[in-house]
Amino acid sequence: MKTLKIPGFALFAILFLIQPAIASEKVLTIKIGTLAPEGSSWIKTLNAINAETIKKTENRVQFRIYHSGVLGDEMDMLRKMRIGQIHGAAFTAGGLSPLFKEIEVFQVPFLFQTYEEADYILTKMDGFFRKGFEDNGHTILGWSEAGFVYLMSNSPVSSVADLKKTKVWIWEESPMSKAIFDEAGISTIPLSVPDVLLGLQTGLVDVVYAPPTGAISLQWFTKIKYISDVPLSYLIGAVVIHRETFRRIPLPYQTVLLESFNRHLLQLKGVTRSENRDAIKVMMKHGIKVITPSQGQIEEFKKLSERAMEKVGTQSFSKKVLNEVKIHLDNYRMGRK
Repeated sequence: MKTLKIPGFALFAILFLIQPAIASEKVLTIKIGTLAPEGSSWIKTLNAINAETIKKTENRVQFRIYHSGVLGDEMDMLRKMRIGQIHGAAFTAGGLSPLFKEIEVFQVPFLFQTYEEADYILTKMDGFFRKGFEDNGHTILGWSEAGFVYLMSNSPVSSVADLKKTKVWIWEESPMSKAIFDEAGISTIPLSVPDVLLGLQTGLVDVVYAPPTGAISLQWFTKIKYISDVPLSYLIGAVVIHRETFRRIPLPYQTVLLESFNRHLLQLKGVTRSENRDAIKVMMKHGIKVITPSQGQIEEFKKLSERAMEKVGTQSFSKKVLNEVKIHLDNYRMGRK
């Protein structure tokens, strides 16, 4: 009888120990939202990251991607993150700034002249921004971008005076854009991103702003006639998830995710920049005319922006961060990297 009890106890002990191990093997599915449409380079990249993650974590971590804005615009996705419906999202600066307001410094109009300048600043301040998001409960999986933003319209816009004659769309959650238009005395129509196309179709708005690829993927380009050939601001982006969700991932797999996202999103930046150049050509083929403001008109826009930025104050990014960015930019432009 004694010999029978030992194996019985041993079997019970083995089952007891195996049970938590089995539970720990359960697949962690991370739900991610994005405005990017199905078939876009963005979705292809996220799918590639997902496939790589599944393989390298032996199917223990995977992503479920909600594309094409099925969850609403960025503010809707942010609200869904806060109540736990999704774990994260691919955001542009508008969706990122409520999580860490200092990131909005990237949206200052006319701050960057080239993509290389934006890359340099992000490299210099990467740790600062990542820590800011981490301290606010979120982890940056990787940085991305939508590119430079351009003004698009149904009547030629080359000056502030031209803009005052139009009905300008403004994103519902964009205090910086609102400050600029308010400074110019321009009335705006607030709409969520999914509602803009309908606004253009019905004539509710006749001026919008976006990177060229965004205007094409959202079909806005089918309802505009002009694009102003002045890059207004640089639109940074990132894939963000809840910090606690990230910490649920075993440490070795955290490294796998960060490496995969950083590598794939860096490649995507090159694709995005090429697609933005091609997008302007596509628009021109569809009869959209390029408006080139004079240097004087561009300076007028810049001065308007500077006055507005002074009024934004600490509602957005801090002056300390803006000054740091400007110092890095000055050093870069003078060759002191």
